[in-house]
Amino acid sequence: MVERRKTRQINVGGVRIGGDAPIVVQSMTSTKTHEVEKTLEQIDRLHNAGCEIVRVAVPHQEDVEALEDIVKNSPVPIIADIHFAPSYAFLSMEKGVHGIRINPGNIGKEGIVKEIVEEAKTKGIAVRIGVNSGSLEKDLLEKYGYPCAEALAESALRWSDKFEKWGFTNYKVSIKGSDVLENVKANMLFAERTDVPLHIGITEAGMGKKGIIKSSVGIGILLHMGIGDTVRVSLTDDPVIEVETAYEILKSLGLRKKGVDIVACPTCGRIEVDLPKVVKEVEEKLSSVNKPLKVAIMGCVVNAIGEAREADIGLACGRGFAWLFKNGKPVKKVSEEEMAEELLREIERLG
Repeated sequence: MVERRKTRQINVGGVRIGGDAPIVVQSMTSTKTHEVEKTLEQIDRLHNAGCEIVRVAVPHQEDVEALEDIVKNSPVPIIADIHFAPSYAFLSMEKGVHGIRINPGNIGKEGIVKEIVEEAKTKGIAVRIGVNSGSLEKDLLEKYGYPCAEALAESALRWSDKFEKWGFTNYKVSIKGSDVLENVKANMLFAERTDVPLHIGITEAGMGKKGIIKSSVGIGILLHMGIGDTVRVSLTDDPVIEVETAYEILKSLGLRKKGVDIVACPTCGRIEVDLPKVVKEVEEKLSSVNKPLKVAIMGCVVNAIGEAREADIGLACGRGFAWLFKNGKPVKKVSEEEMAEELLREIERLG
């Protein structure tokens, strides 16, 4: 059981982050924010996949103007992503967003950052302090020579101290880099010094299998150490895949239960059935099922009975057939041709 770091709790549009709240899954839209219909369609898809907070890019005035409609019609809290135009932070808050994400290093002037924080305090809006290698302050780059873990952590601690001094506590911090080990170290250094909630992820992880692996390793290490109160898997892909990947990471560590957990044998010479075909069919049919359920699909007698018994339901396969198990007990013997459909029918009967 992972023992989570004790953090204070903040509120982002009714979603609790930190403290005893479950680790929150979030993502970011890939649409142009001013294309309201497309953006809301993607937000709905993310919500249906289990996303609990959505961030939208606000690089232009037309994006600011779209925020009111998006916030009004979104099923989840909306965070406005602000970088080089602090005026958009104020305008976004006027439009009703539930949070803003700023990189103080990009804004540069402490006085302006303080004004943003004061406005957020007045309106009850959450703030995320973003620190990454591309937004590191010049004095820290000069001090360390490059955006190493120590530099990133010092920047995050610097701005966190300022927020505290200004009497603002409804904020979280993200420290992200594309180097997995530097990212892990930076978050560790910050976590040792404060109880501020951390948003974790590996930035610029890439696309497809490589991006998923890189994100899973970095995020998984931090979560196993108890670090992380909210997570985004940053992929060059459909953001729905980010959400699905985040839940798989959390499920693998026992931190969230959502959807079906399929346990299946690796391929080997002992397998007596076309196991990849059966697993693929079952996975596709169960992809929309949100009920926490452990399903075992085992391909030979070496692992079959034991693993199937530990699952809520499963198949223990032999040569051309399988025993269907429920809660550790054999229910019926089915042929290879019928095993996938029979398993799916029994899962439907479970409710």
